[in-house]
Amino acid sequence: MSGDVIQGFLQAIQPSSLVATAMGSFLGIVVGMIPGMTISSGIIIVLPLTFVLDPSISISLLLGLYVGGMLGGSFSAILLNIPGTPSAAATALDGYPLVIQGESGRALGIAVLASFGGGLLSFACLFLIAPKLADLALRFRAPDLFSLVFLGLTVICSFAAKSWVKGLLSAVIGLAIVTIGQDPILGTARFAFNNANLLSGIHFLSALIGLFAIPQLINSLDNKQPVNTSTNPIKLSFRNLFPLIEDLRRMRLPVGIGATVGSLLGMLPGAGGPIAAFISYDYTQKSTKNSQEFGKGAVEGIAAPEAANNAVTGGALVPMMTLGIPGDPVTAILIGALLVHGLAPGPLLFIEQADFAYGLIFSFFWANVFNLIIAFAALRLLVKLVATPRAILMPTIAILCVVGSYALRNSLFDVYVMLFFGLLGLIMKWLDMPVVPLLLALVLGRQLEENLRISLTSSQGDISIFFTSPFSAFFLSLSVISIIWSIRTAKKLQIKQKST
Repeated sequence: MSGDVIQGFLQAIQPSSLVATAMGSFLGIVVGMIPGMTISSGIIIVLPLTFVLDPSISISLLLGLYVGGMLGGSFSAILLNIPGTPSAAATALDGYPLVIQGESGRALGIAVLASFGGGLLSFACLFLIAPKLADLALRFRAPDLFSLVFLGLTVICSFAAKSWVKGLLSAVIGLAIVTIGQDPILGTARFAFNNANLLSGIHFLSALIGLFAIPQLINSLDNKQPVNTSTNPIKLSFRNLFPLIEDLRRMRLPVGIGATVGSLLGMLPGAGGPIAAFISYDYTQKSTKNSQEFGKGAVEGIAAPEAANNAVTGGALVPMMTLGIPGDPVTAILIGALLVHGLAPGPLLFIEQADFAYGLIFSFFWANVFNLIIAFAALRLLVKLVATPRAILMPTIAILCVVGSYALRNSLFDVYVMLFFGLLGLIMKWLDMPVVPLLLALVLGRQLEENLRISLTSSQGDISIFFTSPFSAFFLSLSVISIIWSIRTAKKLQIKQKST
């Protein structure tokens, strides 16, 4: 086994493999920054070019793009308040407020270092305990997955502390929107109104772009916005591209929470980055002394979700490599790339092609290293995006949002959906309704319904199935704790506000 590990390491440090990994990381960061462009679409565009390359070089390129895309999504989320990927939506909650305060470089530096920390821990999980953890994830059934998604939805409580009615209403709107399209079990049309475009449902990214981009573009028309004013200058000096010593101390706990949650949830097929990011954000807020700073530019609020979404990448590779089961859409594409080269992912991969398997693992490590190097090397240019004149920046963003929405399925209908959600986002902002519950409902709603109906069908309507499974009971217990904790936090906040 040690010989295979050494061969894999030597394979990963070949100049051609390192160059491919670096190129993939750069492309991934760029793709992740563009609203509407997904990591999956970026890999699909690059995939045909890899057919003529050596398998190790091809996978190195695609892994770099995968890891870089996760980090790139946080750049647009922090700088423009428009998440480039769904996982980066949690990062925007505290990243953009720091930009408003003139701390763009500091916010990006925190994100880059947290992402690197999350990637390293997920690499350790992938290298050391992949087979055991993958076997555990394989035991999850529909009731367990339902309870896990329900746990993710309880995070809504933390974002509805100001008004439970508005927060729950926002979540209900999201869950209602998810029901549009085909029934996940029977395949019949629901709320499609004889419109063929609605049969496939509302694309999440179209809604995401509209909810975040349109209100931001409208707000940019207000000359009183504090970005780029003389009172809040954008700090571009090299020294300000790195977090403060105090920031590094405050990052330790949230990076640990985010990396652990992301690595574990990444191994569960379908869990994905958004749920890991928001759960990490939620539990970090509950476990830190600076919870009152969350939503206003808290260091912990950037570090936790960024560590989580990058840790998800390594976690998702665990079931892909050891079981041949994709952990997310990107790893599903990676399985296709391996099959094209005559390599079947699964337990036999570590037996028949052990050197290649370990080479893939070490390429993942180098992808995180190149992410750190490339991101810091380009940070000064990225921070300047905020200093770009609105007359240039905002029309460019608008065009990218339209092009990105259209490119999702090559349909103008998705552009109309994006504009509709933009209007909805504006109305919710005027009514002081939180957008995050709606966002979480859109992300998790379909998984919640599918696993709920499968569970009840298999048990013939007996709800005890959710309590007899130890995994399901554990997740439901955490959900109850999360709700009670959020209620207590909300009451303490109200009491504190009344006393002041």
